Amino acid sequence: MTRIYLETGPKKVFACSLDWPGWCRIAKGEEAAVDRLMDYVPRYRVVAERAGLEFAPGDPVVVARVPGSDTTDFGVPYAVPDLDLEPVGAAEAAKGVALLRASWELFDETVAASHEDLRKGPRGGGRDLSKIVSHVVDAERAFARKVDVRHKPYKSEADREAMRAELAGVLSRAWEPPQTTGWPPRYALRRIAWHVIDHLWEIEDRE
Repeated sequence: MTRIYLETGPKKVFACSLDWPGWCRIAKGEEAAVDRLMDYVPRYRVVAERAGLEFAPGDPVVVARVPGSDTTDFGVPYAVPDLDLEPVGAAEAAKGVALLRASWELFDETVAASHEDLRKGPRGGGRDLSKIVSHVVDAERAFARKVDVRHKPYKSEADREAMRAELAGVLSRAWEPPQTTGWPPRYALRRIAWHVIDHLWEIEDRE
């Protein structure tokens, strides 16, 4: 069984895995979103295997629904389901951080192997490689502040790695409510991993 929740915006729906951080896909309608999520099983398996985890999801089962917003339609899983406010055990935290680290590694490797000028969309849109990288890096530093990891703008790759190390350390801890940070740890892991993986797949698709 694959536990998922659905975040429903005015026009689009995100289907997100509760047990595999970063595995989220969007489409128009619940059924289409779930189907799209399952279409990405082979691609997410690459992330899981890099993390040293066996990834053999069963049939998807919707265990929660949360109301979304225009942000959902824009393409961002924004709502925090109540299930994210439940305690996080040490094993779950370690698994999530392993997947986050794997997503970082794969993203960096893909960037290193890609061209600056990526294929444009059907209407000529889409950022070039360096702008995607800057967006991911800047967003990640902003996301980290949601769990009280605060770093100044990077001056070197070492600065980025220091932030990632601190963020991974915070998110690898077991957690009990009440929530004292902007995001609960389970949601933070999902959102941060999703953002890296989503742009990783974008680069792969546009290379």
